[in-house]
Amino acid sequence: MPRDPAHAFVPYPGAELPHAAGGPLAGLSFAVKDLFDVAGYPTGGGNPHVLALSGIKTRSAPTVQRLLDAGARFLGKTYTDELAFSMNGINAHFGAPINGGDPARITGGSSSGSAAAVSNGLADFALGTDTGGSVRCPASHCGLFGLRPTHGRISLEDCLDLAPSFDTCGFFTRDAATFERVGEVLLGEDAAPLPAAPRLLSPTDGWGLLGAEVVDALRPALERVEALYGRPAPVDMAPQGFERNYWAFRYIQGREAWQTDGELIETHGLALGPGVRERFAFSKGVTDVQFEESRAIRAQVGAALAELLGRDGVLVLPTMPDIAPLKDADEGSLEDYRNKAIQLLCLSGLSGFPQLSMPLASRSGAPLGLSLLGPAGSDRSLIAMARRIAG
Repeated sequence: MPRDPAHAFVPYPGAELPHAAGGPLAGLSFAVKDLFDVAGYPTGGGNPHVLALSGIKTRSAPTVQRLLDAGARFLGKTYTDELAFSMNGINAHFGAPINGGDPARITGGSSSGSAAAVSNGLADFALGTDTGGSVRCPASHCGLFGLRPTHGRISLEDCLDLAPSFDTCGFFTRDAATFERVGEVLLGEDAAPLPAAPRLLSPTDGWGLLGAEVVDALRPALERVEALYGRPAPVDMAPQGFERNYWAFRYIQGREAWQTDGELIETHGLALGPGVRERFAFSKGVTDVQFEESRAIRAQVGAALAELLGRDGVLVLPTMPDIAPLKDADEGSLEDYRNKAIQLLCLSGLSGFPQLSMPLASRSGAPLGLSLLGPAGSDRSLIAMARRIAG
């Protein structure tokens, strides 16, 4: 494990993990969120009970192995928010990694350690997972490129679940060129590549969730995109209201999270941290009716977005409602911020479509991301757009 001034890495005893001598990722180092199995290490999931039950893994998750086979050098496992059920980057048991974009502010979670490792220059890239925003959120907060891929496109085999119908494997880098190299290895070829001149769309309702100062901070980044691809056409990303989408996401995520972790929590009496404890209590109470109604809404949202985007449309939207909250923010204000963020973030989750956050803006000295959201299977095309936009 490297020297860790950012408190990004779980201090496991080092185990040798061979990597190919050459390959498309040769010369790059990477870190892995502590949800993925890595040979010679336990998988802690951000919780002491999970860590105690884990044992040492004898093989690495296929996605980790793919990176090793491509020549990347493994550095260590990174902290995750507890059971990956948070968006703050603060773990009640293990502390908070440091945001390399603004150390006074939270990293965002649950891929907090991975974002901290990359934003502080300790690793060239890092694996995270994104269920409700856990790559996109810390990417925006820490000034990184971050991708939530098309659902199911990158393997999550041998990775701890949260809500499987939303869980995805994403990754972070500091620069667009490295982002493209990693994407080539993990994503393969696009099933539905975008044309060279995609049709840009701007969700006026999504932008309307932001304060005027946040819109002003993002305007130069938006103008940068427009200079290359033209002015976006105005559309609505939640034509039947953000509240409807928000609760559909929350109910499905909650039911699946309890199905995944409820027995573990109750059998072992897990002492969950603030925020996480309340979210699992909510999850336990999701009813069959709420779950089934929400699944129907999800199907409608996905069909409507597929029709809106077609094979050539890309939404240009803010990644998060603002810059990262300060570290000393109280739990109530953090939860309010999380709930507002989900209104922006849940469209990608409900549809399963890819969303990429680009570090193109800042406010009050802190990073702020702008996103591209494309049709299912357009991940590599979005990365190519991001590299062109980044210049």
